[in-house]
Amino acid sequence: MEGPPPVSEELLYSEPEEELRTAVADLLADRAPWASVLARTESAEPYDAELWKALGTGIGAAGLLIPEALGGAGASLREAAVVAEELGKAVAPVPFLGNLTATALLLGVHDAGNGTAAAADELLRRIADGEQTVAVAIPFTRSPDTTYKGRVSVTPWPPREHPHEARLTGRVTSVADALPADVLLVPADGSIYVVQSSDAQRTAVTSLDMTRVLCDIEFDDTPGMLLTTRYGALQSALLSAAAILASEQLGLAERCLATTVEYVKTRHQFGRAVGSYQGLKHRLAQLWVQIAQARAVARHAVSATGEEQAIAVAVAQAHCSAVAVQAAEECVQMHGGIGFTWEHPAHLYLKRAKSTSLALGAPSRHRRRLAELVDLPAS
Repeated sequence: MEGPPPVSEELLYSEPEEELRTAVADLLADRAPWASVLARTESAEPYDAELWKALGTGIGAAGLLIPEALGGAGASLREAAVVAEELGKAVAPVPFLGNLTATALLLGVHDAGNGTAAAADELLRRIADGEQTVAVAIPFTRSPDTTYKGRVSVTPWPPREHPHEARLTGRVTSVADALPADVLLVPADGSIYVVQSSDAQRTAVTSLDMTRVLCDIEFDDTPGMLLTTRYGALQSALLSAAAILASEQLGLAERCLATTVEYVKTRHQFGRAVGSYQGLKHRLAQLWVQIAQARAVARHAVSATGEEQAIAVAVAQAHCSAVAVQAAEECVQMHGGIGFTWEHPAHLYLKRAKSTSLALGAPSRHRRRLAELVDLPAS
């Protein structure tokens, strides 16, 4: 009798990845318990700068993707995905996703090796050293498969003496992780410019997810420096970010399931644990299966390369977004009355899940993209 088919190695976690997970999980347990995260959402500083410093430079999460020659860890998206899973479990208020997106964009410029690669390398060194946090000035809902040239216009200044300098004017709405950023990468007129965040006006907007605050950015004759005219680097960076986001959603779903299972084991009604009721058992079992599927597609998304990556990311985002929302909804409902209160973390999970289901393209957008990639007829 034949045994079960072997598990693909890309779905397994390596020993270094598990060690990284342990380090991140221990840090978050100590520095970002849900009560502290909730308290921070009610403060004037929604992002935890000290936690980001400990995570970004202490553990090295900020420079994971950066080559060792530039001061980074030289790791891959797989290691970054492990960090994202743990951050999703804690709904930690740190700009990891935004900084990673910017890092991926800068690495695209670095790999191109053109005349502006030196500027990208310098930014990458500063990110790895913890000197600066960088964000891409693009709406959080923008899908990786759409061409985005921005609503910011560029005026060269002056065109002859300083050909790479320019003045930017315009507005970008609902940008994630831009509030704590020191530097902004701004798509404008088919190119990407580097802008010091202090030179732009950033205004926080009311966000559903209070642990990842969005902001609007205004540019009014703001000085900028040309980074690259390669727009493919932006789309590639957003694709990597979407893959990492799927892992964040996976971690959130896992935490929701674990929290709910623990609660229904201890909560009693009519003389028995509520978890003993068959209806709840079936719902939790189905959720477990969906999370196992989410883990498979999320791991594949951060392992795939080349043409396969676009398909893998579309599958992961279409599935993981929905699973995270379902897991958060079940967490709220199965906790009963306490699950609907402000004092319980369930609403933090639900808000993060709902917010990320729209980030970098809604599931419906990724399903359409998947159909295009595999030549399925549009319905």
